[in-house]
This record gives sequence, C-alpha cells and structure tokens, in this order.
Amino acid sequence: MIRIEKFRFEDSEKISRSNEIRTKVFIEEQHVDPEIEYEFEEEGNYYLLYYKEIPIATARWRKTNSGIKFERFAMLKEYRGKRIGSELLKKIIKDVIPFEEKIYLHSQVIAINYYKRAGFVAEGEHFWEAEIEHVLMRYVKAE
Repeated sequence: MIRIEKFRFEDSEKISRSNEIRTKVFIEEQHVDPEIEYEFEEEGNYYLLYYKEIPIATARWRKTNSGIKFERFAMLKEYRGKRIGSELLKKIIKDVIPFEEKIYLHSQVIAINYYKRAGFVAEGEHFWEAEIEHVLMRYVKAE
C-alpha cells in the first residue's frame, strides 16, 4: 500500500512528480514564491511516497555546513492526518543516520508535532521563512 522511492535530481521523471506535489502544497496552498521554493535543487537527495501507487508526498535532504538538513516535506492535502507521512520521515532518518552528522530542519509551526513524534526537538525562537512561521528542530533520538 505504501512505497517509497529514493532518487536524485537527474531523474527528471521523478523530479517532475515531486515538483507537482511541491507546487500544489507550497506554491498554490501556502503561496510560497517559486524562486524560494525551488532552490538548491541539484544538491538534494529526494524521495517520493506512493500510496496505492499514487505519488502523494515528497521530501529531500541535503548536506550543509551545519549537518544534514531535511527539507521540502510536502503531502497532498487529502492524505494528511492519516499517519502515512510518518513512514517517509522514518525512511529518511534511517538513510542518513549512518552519516553520523547532526540532522536538523526548519519546521513550519503547524508541523512541529509531526517531527516531534519522530524524535526531533525544537530549539530557539520561532522565525519566518517564505512568510510562514518556522522553528529550528534537531533530531535527538533513534526510534
């Protein structure tokens, strides 16, 4: 029922599917400027989550000077709140743990609990990115 594919930027077919989800969620729903949404594209390690063979969620991670940053977690609206997305987050954590680097992300405030359930903790003050309130979160425990 759930299948997760990992891919790189060079896989244009999968990038296209990922971008369709990101466009619906970030640009259409949340009104994020496309110039902000589509940055660091070639640096990413991407994922698509399929539910009943339909691509419904995407995410990526990339290495930065601060560690491994999780980014661009997006799930189509009609599938949210069903705990399907937790499988995607678990898979990415499992894939990056062997690097033994700090794992962090900038969570939208509305998604804090999603990341907390997987072992992330919020750090510091809230801040604004793309006109959306965020908080820095760091991964602190293995499941």
